[in-house]
Amino acid sequence: VRGPQSLPGADLQMQQGMVMRKVKSRSWKKQRYFMLQDDCMTIWYKSRKTGNAKSACECHLPKADKNRDGRMNFKEVQHLLKMMNVDMDEHHAFRLFQMADKSESGTLEGEEFVLFYKALTQRDEVLSVFQEFSEDGKKLTLLEFVDFLQQEQMEGEGVEELAMELIAKYEPSETAKARHVLSIDGFLAYLCSPDGCIFNPTHKTLFQDMSQPLCHYFISSSHNTYLIEDQLRGQSSIEGYIRALKRGCRCLEVDCWDGPNGEPIVYHGHTFTSKIPFREVISTLEKYAFQASEYPVVLSLENHCSMEQQDVMAQQLKGILGEQLLTTTIDGRVPARMPSPEELKGKILLKGKRLGSLEDALISAPLPCGLQRLIPPGTLQKSKPSLSKELSDCIVYCKSVSFHSFQHSQSHYRLYEMSSFAEAKARKLIREAGNEFVRHNAWQLTRIYPSGMRTDSSNYNPQEMWNVGCQMVALNFQTAGAEMDLYDGLFNQNGSCGYVLKPGFLRDVETPFSPESLPQSNPLYLAIQVISGQQLPKVVNSKEGSIVDPLVRVEIHGVPADTSKQETKYIDNNGFNPQWGETLRFRVQVPELALLRFKVEDYDKTSRNDFVGQFTLPLSSVKRGYRHIHLLSKDGTAIPPASLFVHVQITELSESD
Repeated sequence: VRGPQSLPGADLQMQQGMVMRKVKSRSWKKQRYFMLQDDCMTIWYKSRKTGNAKSACECHLPKADKNRDGRMNFKEVQHLLKMMNVDMDEHHAFRLFQMADKSESGTLEGEEFVLFYKALTQRDEVLSVFQEFSEDGKKLTLLEFVDFLQQEQMEGEGVEELAMELIAKYEPSETAKARHVLSIDGFLAYLCSPDGCIFNPTHKTLFQDMSQPLCHYFISSSHNTYLIEDQLRGQSSIEGYIRALKRGCRCLEVDCWDGPNGEPIVYHGHTFTSKIPFREVISTLEKYAFQASEYPVVLSLENHCSMEQQDVMAQQLKGILGEQLLTTTIDGRVPARMPSPEELKGKILLKGKRLGSLEDALISAPLPCGLQRLIPPGTLQKSKPSLSKELSDCIVYCKSVSFHSFQHSQSHYRLYEMSSFAEAKARKLIREAGNEFVRHNAWQLTRIYPSGMRTDSSNYNPQEMWNVGCQMVALNFQTAGAEMDLYDGLFNQNGSCGYVLKPGFLRDVETPFSPESLPQSNPLYLAIQVISGQQLPKVVNSKEGSIVDPLVRVEIHGVPADTSKQETKYIDNNGFNPQWGETLRFRVQVPELALLRFKVEDYDKTSRNDFVGQFTLPLSSVKRGYRHIHLLSKDGTAIPPASLFVHVQITELSESD
């Protein structure tokens, strides 16, 4: 069971009860009846064979039940609490224990333990919000729930219909549902659901205009995609391509070298990294390119092959990819603008060097019946054949050219040509000519890649490159960390399709914008009340019996004027239900470029704090009001039911504020 981030409707099915099959092997398969309890965390299951019901919270019992008698005395309960990352006051724990011990036997068993667990997990802070809007403190009427959605959640038009929809979706009681009222259990279920998440659920789907030129989008891009470890001795594997494509990556890199038996190979040249056949990479691309996104994939070729093996590369590309490979302009004409992601759906584009210009190729190629060719005067050029013509002809909209200056590019290059920059060169251009860089990226594609000194496959900060509109900001996807958190945070919007539309001021070739000179737009005031945390995981490889001392750091990543961070105090020995109740305040000058990152750490006064969990999203995708933040691990995977409960206030400021 996936918890708060499960598929829509799954939680409701679990609340009503459903049959699932437990599989240990081909021969061992048993059916279980599961039901999610009102707290949205406890799961009851019943064996079809024995008819005995148990709670999934009893999964801790075998380890904590020292004498294996199926009962738990208070000492065993205390041990269980430590296993669950809870260091509770002994007197309070004993009061809960006595309350649950209905049989007065001095032990807990069966339903008594479930009662204890429910008391332990009671969300007083949620109950307080519920009672603030409930006249009788027991239910929210339809009108009361509408008031909550309008006043706190800042929901707009159609709020009454939304309220009825949410009640029908999350209220577990059929009686309450029929009366259009919401119980505390239904209210909690809503707040823990995707509808109560901080990430705007409409932004999880494709919601942006996909008909603009390619250069108007940030494009999810990977560096040395074939590597799954370091840059010197790491393993090369098609798994790197599979992982990147499944994450929605739309620009992949392949380093091609001459291989044995006339077959090109892929590896990081002049290193000890392992080698894989070029043919396998292309076959993998054909299979996985459009599973996560239907929008175009750019394959960046680092071509070190002989003429003969370049011909083999071209033949394999055409033979394996077939119609997926784009080998001419979409209409057979010289492009007056770059095509859009929408126009290039299902197509694979090659990025690399090409012989001559695209105009030369279009003059020599026959046109489909009825189309006229428009060739600007003076465009024909003579080129020395330094590449395989067959491979060169496959390069259409992403011809690689050397960069000299922005003025040189403007006067000598065409919109289908593009340059690549190492991170240090890009930073230098940002410092010295930030506005020119922004204008350049409004009409031509740019790719940024990590420094060659990053042999450990570490990453640079992608935000500073996005701030000037660079589209293909390539990172080492195999290396988890804050940089990939930002990457996932940006590209998790718009249906995770790998394309995010740049703000308007980064799409205008006449824009006055640079990261240091801010656009004429009103800033935002952001206030985040960090209320509580729920079931935070223990730190990996921590000592047995250790319990986290969690703090929450909230970070703004954007233009230099906006980049800042604040943190709460730490809570001693409570990873189960820490309560902060602190408000952190920020002023954001360019919200269109800002990313918001929540990071939970285990405080340590003698050494560096340990990572517990994080969640990153665009500020433009933040939902206001009372929201849950479902935390992710260091590698970006979900760690349910770990979450934060916050209240978000966003206010537009006037120029005088």
